[in-house]
Amino acid sequence: QVQLVESGGGLVQPGGSLRLSCAASRSIFSPSAMGWYRQAPGKQRELVARIVSGTNTYHAASVKGRFTISRDAAKNTVYLQMNSLKPEDTGIYYCKVDAGSRSYWGQGTQVTVSS
Repeated sequence: QVQLVESGGGLVQPGGSLRLSCAASRSIFSPSAMGWYRQAPGKQRELVARIVSGTNTYHAASVKGRFTISRDAAKNTVYLQMNSLKPEDTGIYYCKVDAGSRSYWGQGTQVTVSS
């Protein structure tokens, strides 16, 4: 059964840090790309960061220098280290994995940045 399990969301004060994890089941073999998207209330889902072939990374301009995406191929897991969080980073964060011709989405994890 294909499954993406996300964890690490929560409530944090501005300036704080969180680390999101997304573990893909072994049935998702050799993902070509893994990424994180977020959706704020009343807004469209947007790409936050993406890692392709395990090494090539992309970070949206709004998070560059604050967020870092990484991947552990042995664990089939992608991470998003989020530092210097701002209230505008609040939203539901979704993991997306591309493998072959298919894409898989996680269930989402809530990140709230508030004092």
